[in-house]
Amino acid sequence: MSRRRMGEAAAMSPAFAETVATDGRCFAYVFPCAWEDHCKIGFSADPLGRISALHPRWFGFFDLEGGMLVEAESIRDARDLELELRARLYEYNAPAPLAIRVPAGGHTEWFRGVSALLAERVATLGARGYRTYRLRDWLHVALEQRADRLHEWTLAQLSVDELEGLAGPTPAQQRVRDALDACSALGVGLEPRLAPSVLAWYRGPGCGSRAVAGCQAAGGGDI
Repeated sequence: MSRRRMGEAAAMSPAFAETVATDGRCFAYVFPCAWEDHCKIGFSADPLGRISALHPRWFGFFDLEGGMLVEAESIRDARDLELELRARLYEYNAPAPLAIRVPAGGHTEWFRGVSALLAERVATLGARGYRTYRLRDWLHVALEQRADRLHEWTLAQLSVDELEGLAGPTPAQQRVRDALDACSALGVGLEPRLAPSVLAWYRGPGCGSRAVAGCQAAGGGDI
């Protein structure tokens, strides 16, 4: 596809579904970076798990308003939709950003300069009957559904010394901050879901939303 054709891609916006469905489904996805027209195209049965595997601060690294999901009937269908979304985009293939976790990176699935065309292609899939979602909307619902696990998960992650500020910075604290910051960024309420000791730790100096936004997690531990 020529660059002229890319420039002439219609400003066709997908008609995103108002009701978000998450369980038992597969999706083709577009995860755009927040700072430039650079995105990952792929497929997954768990877009929340997939995006959080790519970057510990995924909720700031990616443009969630610009991201898109297309619901598929099966993994095979989702794979076919992914291939359709990135068909004939070889000349726009780009390296994954350096901040992306290497094992999860999918280095052949990153593209630069194709946001307008992808919006057009997702809109076309919607017109063909596929349900499409704005990435932020879907992630909010998925995170809300999993947030009830936070109480036990955070207490299991953090020791008494960490909660009382006696341990200094630790990988476990960073993992928990990243998870709680994700909830805050997507508007998922924390107060009713956390033990008082964890909530006090999170709201304390240097924690939660007051932590440096660019800090890197030292390990995994998805909710």
